[in-house]
Amino acid sequence: MSGWSLALLRIYALVTRHAYLMRKSWPRLLELAYWPSMQMILWGFISQFFSIHSSWVAQAPGMLIGAVLLWDILFRGQLGVSLAFFEEMYSRNLGHLFASPLRPPEMIVAMLAISTLRTLIGVGGAALLAIPLYHYSLFKLGLPLLAFFINLIVMGWAIGLMVSALVMRFGLGAEGFAWAAIFAVAPVSGVYYPVSALPSWLQPVAAALPASHVFEGMRAVMIEGIFRMDLLANAVLLNLLYLSAGVAVFLWTFRRARQLGLLLQIGE
Repeated sequence: MSGWSLALLRIYALVTRHAYLMRKSWPRLLELAYWPSMQMILWGFISQFFSIHSSWVAQAPGMLIGAVLLWDILFRGQLGVSLAFFEEMYSRNLGHLFASPLRPPEMIVAMLAISTLRTLIGVGGAALLAIPLYHYSLFKLGLPLLAFFINLIVMGWAIGLMVSALVMRFGLGAEGFAWAAIFAVAPVSGVYYPVSALPSWLQPVAAALPASHVFEGMRAVMIEGIFRMDLLANAVLLNLLYLSAGVAVFLWTFRRARQLGLLLQIGE
């Protein structure tokens, strides 16, 4: 066979290998269609809202910057938990960790602490940079900012624990959910537009998310100068439910993974 034929065979072999990998991994297949669809849905809602309310943002300078920074708290909170867990998977260290006296609840607390540190560094730096660049300070929100931060990072923790549990059960083929899961709630969280801008059938879904109450509360503070305690209470109650579910799912999946002997093979 000629050199070109052999080269084509090698290329074909590598492409076939990845085709089989995708065919056997539904998370990978889902991820291929997920990102274009999610971008289309999110920016579709944004375009529809601003085409009707073009002067809405002018009511409060820095509205979009504040929304982006608060959204990043949620994103970094979730990613901080997931990446802390993935680091142990990449190094195939889970089996070694749990051969030590470390208990699963202690690992959860450690991951939440790591997530908080990563979020403070990442979002704090961006918030400080926005002051000289855009003359906007997120810290002008005052005490409501602390309430917003806590509720958003707790929701991020809950999603991060569930994603970590999913990857612990199905392996690194499900790793893409660490990036995809948080953006699944973006269109219905009212980050850049009020929940009322959503179709009526999606508004109950938004009401079930702590983030939507936080972003509605942010707009109330920035536009009306009012800190709505009802929205804060809704976010807190929902977060208690979400975080409890995240911890329970992680602990249950850990016990199941230990029974199946997955902790020693999970880096494969």
